[in-house]
Amino acid sequence: MAAARTEFKRGSRARGPGWFRAVGRALRLPVTGTVRGIRRATHAHGAGESGLGKLIELHGVNGAGDVMITVALASTVFFSVPTDEARGRVALYLAITMAPFTLLAPVIGPILDRVPHGRRAAMATAMGARALLALVLSGAVITGSIEMYPAALGVLVASKAYGVVRSAVVPRLLPPRFSLVKANSRVTLCGLLATGVAAPIGAGLQALGPRWPLYGAFVIFVAGTVLSFTLPRKVDSARGEDRALLAADERHLHGPHRRSGKRPGLRTVGPAVTHALAANAAIRCLTGFLIFFLAFLLRVHPMTGQSAAMSLGIVGVAAGAGNALGTAVGAWLRSRAPEIIIVTVVAIVLGAALTAAVFFGAVLVACLAAVAGFAQALAKLSLDALIQRDVPEHVRTSAFARSETLLQVAWVFGGAVGIALPLNGTLGLSVAAAIIAAGWLTTVRGLIGSARHGGAARARVA
Repeated sequence: MAAARTEFKRGSRARGPGWFRAVGRALRLPVTGTVRGIRRATHAHGAGESGLGKLIELHGVNGAGDVMITVALASTVFFSVPTDEARGRVALYLAITMAPFTLLAPVIGPILDRVPHGRRAAMATAMGARALLALVLSGAVITGSIEMYPAALGVLVASKAYGVVRSAVVPRLLPPRFSLVKANSRVTLCGLLATGVAAPIGAGLQALGPRWPLYGAFVIFVAGTVLSFTLPRKVDSARGEDRALLAADERHLHGPHRRSGKRPGLRTVGPAVTHALAANAAIRCLTGFLIFFLAFLLRVHPMTGQSAAMSLGIVGVAAGAGNALGTAVGAWLRSRAPEIIIVTVVAIVLGAALTAAVFFGAVLVACLAAVAGFAQALAKLSLDALIQRDVPEHVRTSAFARSETLLQVAWVFGGAVGIALPLNGTLGLSVAAAIIAAGWLTTVRGLIGSARHGGAARARVA
């Protein structure tokens, strides 16, 4: 009997660790399986070997952290007070944060041009700065102190600095036979998916208290700071690069800038690129306008049978779905006829804006948001294709950085117009149509002409 008991104990000890290991594996499987699936998707087709996969994952972390801060600030500045007071708060927010940023944004690209050897450090600094500012904001959202506004400005500047550096880094990490449009599509899509996952998590944390989304942002950005240094060292290399000059006049198309000449400004990358940039600026201006204008309009006049928050959620989901669809379509089209794609999508969004203005209604507003998101994604990918096609490699990185800065300024301007208008749906969407019409009419001829000539002027770009 004693021998039997001893044997039973030995068998139990032998089976025990194996049983615990099996349970541990079962509990870890959902997490590890998800991580492996994400890693396979982001590292496919050579992206893992080139380092692009790590940048894709880093951009997902960036999007998740930004949406956490957005949820916290929107709840504090917008949803927590009556509509009239909220409009004043948002106007103050724009004045204290967006106005200085409008002045700072044009210099972000040129400043980062001067530190091409520290791009990983610049991305890590942008992540770390937002982590610290999230902690500052976690105290400010409780007390409502004025320090919330400079902290929010710092978050905005750091976020845009990351975006500028990220645009400059992507061309350095392209796998063999991998187009820039496809790479940017993957990066953008991962950011959108991460935003979609993080938004409801941020809303759940907000239910626990206004500080909790900011604590979540702090953790996410700390992780992003670490991930920034895992990018390949070639990201910091500036070998073969020069500065791009953003303008379209032929007298500046004289090859790489020489030190003996005048110091370069925002001038020449060629007519096709500048026309495409102007069209993209119109679309980005429209999206900034719609975000702020519809935020107040739907709060005062929500969709039939829906609350203000639900109405905004529907429009936000529609815009996100349109953006994701535009990204997917852009990856499928690759770089086929980018000028025609830009002309077409701007015409489509112009038609949607005119229709929504004339037959104003909840469904048409949601459709306009979806079309605007689709147009922004597809037009931006087409602009990337034109830069890759028309701008020589030694100035391509600089061109991406500077064009992204100009697009951010256009978004800020559109938001300022949206907050200034009275809350009249027909009037507001008529202004939206006018914004996009101005961009389309001033660029359509140049883009079509460039498409007919096949980008013939692309060889001599400074």
